[in-house]
Amino acid sequence: MVRKAKKADVEVVAKLAMNVWKGASLEELVVEFENFVRQRNAVVLVKEADGKIVGFAQCGLRHDYVEGTCTSPVGYFDGVFIDEDYRKRGFAKELLNACEKWAREKGCKEFASDCDFANKNSINFHLHSGFNEANKLVCFKKKL
Repeated sequence: MVRKAKKADVEVVAKLAMNVWKGASLEELVVEFENFVRQRNAVVLVKEADGKIVGFAQCGLRHDYVEGTCTSPVGYFDGVFIDEDYRKRGFAKELLNACEKWAREKGCKEFASDCDFANKNSINFHLHSGFNEANKLVCFKKKL
C-alpha cells in the first residue's frame, strides 16, 4: 500500500532518509519531514509492506526554472528510498507513479528530478522510469 505520510510517520521516514542524505542528522531530517508533511505543495508518500513502512518518496511543486522544462509548476521528485530487504519488487516505481499522479492532480504538465552524476543506480532508475536526461551540470563553489 502507498499512502501519504502522517506526522506519526516522520521519524520512521527520517531514519530511512538517512540512507539518501548521508550528511544529515536524524534530528535535521525529522524537522524537514515534519515541515514537508504539512505543506500543500509537497508530499511525502510511504510504502507499507508486512505491516511496516519499508520505503518513502517525496516530491513537490517547483515554480522556479527547472532544467529542461518549459511549464510551471513542475512536479519535482526529490527522493526515494526502499529498505534493502524490500528492493526489486517494484516499490520505488510504485512510489514514483504515485508522485506523478499527485503532480498531475496539482496541474503539472511536466515532472523532473535530479541525482548525483556518480549515482549509477539512481540514473538507471530514472532512465528506466521514463525520464530523459535534460542536462549534465557540475557545480562549483569557493570561499570569499
